[in-house]
Parts: sequence; structure tokens; C-alpha cells
Amino acid sequence: MSDSSHSSGRAGPSHRSVEIGVALALALLAVIGIIGSLQAGIGWAAEGPRAGFFPFYISLIVLISCGINLMNATREFSGRELFADWSQLRQVVSVVIPATVYVFAVPVLGMYLSSGLLIAAFMKWLGRYSWLTVIAVGIVVPVIVFVLFERWFLVPLPKGPLEDWLGL
Repeated sequence: MSDSSHSSGRAGPSHRSVEIGVALALALLAVIGIIGSLQAGIGWAAEGPRAGFFPFYISLIVLISCGINLMNATREFSGRELFADWSQLRQVVSVVIPATVYVFAVPVLGMYLSSGLLIAAFMKWLGRYSWLTVIAVGIVVPVIVFVLFERWFLVPLPKGPLEDWLGL
């Protein structure tokens, strides 16, 4: 019983390999969480639970879940089912890479400039909008977010050199 959409010759990682890879990666993060929690202390102090109490149990639950997912992946998938073909994965990567750059840009450039650049990049690169539209939306949206959060809700967001230069 093969699905014709999966046997059409498209290459890509198998569903089983992706399930196993994600389970192992999350298990590693859970182990790091458990180690950090043990270092912080997972017991009770006079004032209540210590700093590592809740992270320890959350990490333990994640680790157990990863074990269950790993067992299911090795039993349920033959290794021939296609997770996604490479063209589909390229589309995902075309969003993940700019989003990752954005996360690292926020502490350096601030929330508003980074957001404007991300919006503009996505509009031009993926949406193929005109430069006038890209520039207008890339400026207007962060200004609206600034007014909404900083002025109305009085919630400061991370600022960068541009906001310092403008005295905001």
C-alpha cells in the first residue's frame, strides 16, 4: 500500500528520521534543563520550592515524552514515508532563517527597527511587493506598534541605537 504522492520520486527526509531527530534534539534540551535544575536545587526551602523545582519536573515530563515519541517513531514508521520534499523544506527555511536573524537583531537594533526590517524583507522577498509599499509598511507598522505599546499601554519594548538617536 503505497501512496502515489510519496512514491513519485521526490527526494526528502523520511518521516521516521525527522521524528527521531526531533525527539533526540528535544531530549537533549530536556537533559540540559534537568542538569540546570539540579544545580539550582529542586527541593523545598523555608520559603517554598527552590528555583529548579518546576523546571526540573517540566524537563522530566519533556524527556519522558521524547522517549515515548522515540519508541513510537521506531515502531510506527517504516522509514519510507516522506516527511517533505526538499522544495517544501526550502520554503520553511526561507522563513526560519530571517526569523532567526530577527531574534538575534532585536538585542542589537531594538524591537522596532528589527521588526521593520523583517517585515520589509518578507514583503519584498516572499511577497514581491513594490518598493514603495515595502518601505511604507516597514515604517508604518513599527510606528503603530510603538504608539500602541509605549504610549498607550506604557509597556516598553527593547530599543536600539535608532530610538536612542531619536530620543525615544
